[in-house]
Amino acid sequence: MKILVTGAAGFIGSHLCEKLLTDKNNKIIGVDTFTGPTPKKLKSVNLGNLLNNTRFRLIETDLLTADLEKLLEEIDIIYHLAGIPGVRSSWGKDFDPYVKNNISVTQRLLEAVKNKKLVKFIYASTSSVYGEVDGKVTEDAYLSPLSPYGITKLTGEHLCNVYHKSFNIPIVTVRFFTVYGPRQRPDMAFHRFITQILKGETLSIFGDGTQTRDFTYVADCVEAIASIIYKDNVIGETINIGGKERASINEILTIIETLTGKKAMIDYLPKLLGEPTHTWADISKAQKMLNYNPKVSLREGITKEIEYIRSIYTLKGEKDSC
Repeated sequence: MKILVTGAAGFIGSHLCEKLLTDKNNKIIGVDTFTGPTPKKLKSVNLGNLLNNTRFRLIETDLLTADLEKLLEEIDIIYHLAGIPGVRSSWGKDFDPYVKNNISVTQRLLEAVKNKKLVKFIYASTSSVYGEVDGKVTEDAYLSPLSPYGITKLTGEHLCNVYHKSFNIPIVTVRFFTVYGPRQRPDMAFHRFITQILKGETLSIFGDGTQTRDFTYVADCVEAIASIIYKDNVIGETINIGGKERASINEILTIIETLTGKKAMIDYLPKLLGEPTHTWADISKAQKMLNYNPKVSLREGITKEIEYIRSIYTLKGEKDSC
């Protein structure tokens, strides 16, 4: 199959492309603009294994202006992962890029494929669409985002649903819960915590650290979404992709301290707007439809992320940045 992956040089996108290429019947067109919170240098490192594969081709282009008719020639499957991520930077004047990249790009892609015979269009959404929920959350829960970012991703979901109903585009929506691991964006919590602890810097925690997240290791996440192309019963479905373990931020810091042998210096700051106190995915639907079984423990996953961060930064005495 010929597969288009948007956001292919990113954290999840690069891992997904590698996973899809393990099936020798697949050819991948990867699209990325090399913008956003991950420096181009790190995105280039993400692509290291892919660029040596003859079944992978990278196109650096902006989906807002790209010739989509040409880009989508003979494409069977689309994984739409591209967009502007992050809750904290989606407020005020910074909202415009979220609208363009999370809403307008999605609508433009849907328009471009509405008369094509796609096998599947997989849209990457987020747990941020749920807002503040107590306990495990199922896919049919009431949706009440707490941030402009969450609203743009939910709008993308609504667009996908409208085009699915109106033009029979074979949409599958996946909602990611706090994905972590090697290649994680530098602005994300685990990456920041590990780097700052290794360098002996004070790290900032917004809130008291008792807030919890459902943490999903990237290999587990990718295993789940890559399997979608082989499933016949998922069209029109929305599926949570959560992890093996939940933990509080304070518990995560304790694990990092143990694994690095270094004590964290912490500055607790007021809680930020837009961040839920707890997230917890009910993954029974993914288990049933995708045979999903997250395997990687937090300790194992954080160990791999520490190894990755040490490999990409020059930490002389673990005090200097790259």
